[in-house]
Amino acid sequence: MVSSYLSLAQLDVPAQLVIDELTRLENYLSNHSLPAVRWQYQIPELGEGGACSLFGYLQDEPFKLTDYVKQDQHTTEKLAQLQLIVDYVVAQTKVDWYGIYQSTATPEGEQLLKLAYFGAPSRPLFPLTEAFAAGSNNVQVALSSKGRVINNVEQYLAGGGEYYTCDPKVKSEACLPLFDSANRCVGIVDGEAFNNDFFNQQTLALLIACCIKIPHFLV
Repeated sequence: MVSSYLSLAQLDVPAQLVIDELTRLENYLSNHSLPAVRWQYQIPELGEGGACSLFGYLQDEPFKLTDYVKQDQHTTEKLAQLQLIVDYVVAQTKVDWYGIYQSTATPEGEQLLKLAYFGAPSRPLFPLTEAFAAGSNNVQVALSSKGRVINNVEQYLAGGGEYYTCDPKVKSEACLPLFDSANRCVGIVDGEAFNNDFFNQQTLALLIACCIKIPHFLV
C-alpha cells in the first residue's frame, strides 16, 4: 500500500517512515473524538475572469458545502473524520495551511472541492482543466497524479515556474494526490508553510500517511 502510493505519486520518501507515521495516525484517529463539521466558510473574492483570488478581500456570502454534498449522517461522519485528520496534521507539523480536496462533478464541470481545511480563507473550487493547471499546483497534481513539493516558492518563480499565489506569505508548498482502490486520482491535499524548506522527509511521510487514509472518508 505504501510502496504503491510512493510509486504512483513519484515521491522519494523512505517507505518505513510512512509506515511508522501511518501507525501513529491510525492510533490518533482511534483515540480522539470527532470535531464539528464546517458546512460553510468564508472565501476570497476572485479576480478578473475568476482565475485568481484577491487575497485579503472576502466575499460577503459564505461558501456552502451543502450546495455540493448531501448533509446527512453518513456524510457528516466522513467530513468529521477528514477534519480530524486536518487537526492532526496541523498539531504534528505546525503547517500554516492544510486542506483536503475531492474531485467533484459540478454544473461547471469537474472541479476540486475543498472538504476540510485549516488556515486563511481560500478558494473552494479549482476547475480541473489543462488551462487552469498552467498556474495551479493543485490542478496539475490532480490531472497528473504526481506529487509536487516546492520548498522555496521565490526561487521556483525566479526559475520560471508557474505558481498560483493565494497568500503571499507562503514560502513552501506540498501538493499530493489521493488515490482510490483502482489507483485513480480522486483528489489532492495541499499544505503551505510560511518558511522555506518546511517539507522535509519526516513531514512528507506524515502527509503521505494521511493521503493513504483520506480516501476512505471522501464523500
